[in-house]
Amino acid sequence: MDRRTFLTLSAPAAVGVLCAPQALAANWADTGIGDIEKALAAFRRLPGRTSYVLKVGRPARPWRAGHNENARLFVGSAIKTFILTKYLQDVEAGRLSEDEQRTVDDAVRSLSSPVFLDLTGTTPARSVLEAMISHSDNTATDMALAQVGADRVRAFITKAGLASAEIPDSTRILLSYLAGAPYGDDVGWAGMQVIADGGFFGTPRSPMNNRVTMKCSAADFVSYYERALRGRYFRKEATLTEFRRIQAMADAIPRLVPPGIAAWAKGGSIEWQGFNCICVPGQMLIGARVPATFCFNVNWDGPPSTIPEVSAEFAATVLKVLTRTAEAFG
Repeated sequence: MDRRTFLTLSAPAAVGVLCAPQALAANWADTGIGDIEKALAAFRRLPGRTSYVLKVGRPARPWRAGHNENARLFVGSAIKTFILTKYLQDVEAGRLSEDEQRTVDDAVRSLSSPVFLDLTGTTPARSVLEAMISHSDNTATDMALAQVGADRVRAFITKAGLASAEIPDSTRILLSYLAGAPYGDDVGWAGMQVIADGGFFGTPRSPMNNRVTMKCSAADFVSYYERALRGRYFRKEATLTEFRRIQAMADAIPRLVPPGIAAWAKGGSIEWQGFNCICVPGQMLIGARVPATFCFNVNWDGPPSTIPEVSAEFAATVLKVLTRTAEAFG
């Protein structure tokens, strides 16, 4: 993963497993929960710092497992779901329209933009939102942020009680800061090309800094997705339908969710100066009526050569966890 593709997607602490007493049948093995826990144990063995929450929302027999769930870790592009929610709220209120044409040019162009990197012109806002979620396009993200305003997204995050969540003013400002530019500076598209070629504007900074970053806890992501997918943040059923439609396009879903199961998610990742992250929060629907809401995250230090193996292990392990969950609660 080189600098044109980062921010895509792209020693273990003690474990805490929290279950409602009625959720556990007398025969642990028969319920399949033992198989879920074995798969979760494998996730905890990933290198670096791991965090997860898995919550199965059966009304009569809920079940929940968590590990480092309140840790404020780097999550990369997973925060783009908050931007989508705020944008759709503005559409619902009549402030914005998904049919409006948005300009794509060097004024907004950012790295890691598989859809809009080489395009100049206009496109409907609907396509901008789809590119932001389905392909994690950073240019699309900055276009959406420019319309709703980063501070208004932060106000939504605060109102939703997501105390651990942090977003930058734009992906370009984040990348500029990580590459050593002064706080708040946007080095522009020319500067993005300098970064892509390995250049800096000062001493590079860690993504885990406390000023310009993308962070959230697994617990907050699960709380958010549970409420968002119930329509808690929207007044109209049509808005919830649009939110679900776009979130179902995330490219992480086919790699992590068992085939044939409806799911909504938004992944995130980074490779920067020896710091790496893979994070995927979301929800799948078991048997068309039982939601299983999740967030899996790993932050680790290591050279780029470690990324393929950790990424493969992450995907295989999460797929096994979610498969065992679907089998146990289906």
